[in-house]
Amino acid sequence: MAGRIFVLLLLVFVLAAGGLIWFDYLTIIDAKSVLAPVYKYIPFLRKEGRTQPKTNPDEVLNLDAERLSVRLEALEYRNMEMDSRQNELDVRYNEIENMAQELEERQKALEELEKSLRAKTEDAENKESNVDKNARFMINMLPERAVAIMSNMEDQDVIDILRKTEEIFSASGTISIVPYWLSLMDPARAAELQRKMAGRPPKL
Repeated sequence: MAGRIFVLLLLVFVLAAGGLIWFDYLTIIDAKSVLAPVYKYIPFLRKEGRTQPKTNPDEVLNLDAERLSVRLEALEYRNMEMDSRQNELDVRYNEIENMAQELEERQKALEELEKSLRAKTEDAENKESNVDKNARFMINMLPERAVAIMSNMEDQDVIDILRKTEEIFSASGTISIVPYWLSLMDPARAAELQRKMAGRPPKL
């Protein structure tokens, strides 16, 4: 009975040692430090025992340095992102500034155009007023004298007076003096004035 127990215990010991060696060989557990004497007699398992990493007294400082390095890297990425956003904002600002400048130039051009149109309108109104005054002035003078004055005027100015005169007589419901003026003029010029009056609209 004692022999069987010894054999069973020996078998258990052999199986346990074999399993320990096998698990260590598969790097499932670390038993090389314990089994180093045994490995001397097993050529294919002859390896140096594993050694635990030694700790330095300043290991805590190294961890702090690692944390600091990670934070610095995060800050660097954040600064790079902020620089990228700043560049985008600068580009957008330049675009908006260019658009504002272009709008300002357009506004100035529109103001200049408005001033020009206003000036032209005022000139036209002044011209209309002057033509009306001249026409009424000539209506009230002798026809021969009026024709003599118109003989020294440009054709367009004479045409404007003739048309204004017709408007004045038409508004009053009386016969226009324009045909009589034309009969007193040089026939060639009278024909030219009539041709231009018929070929151009009353008001440009």
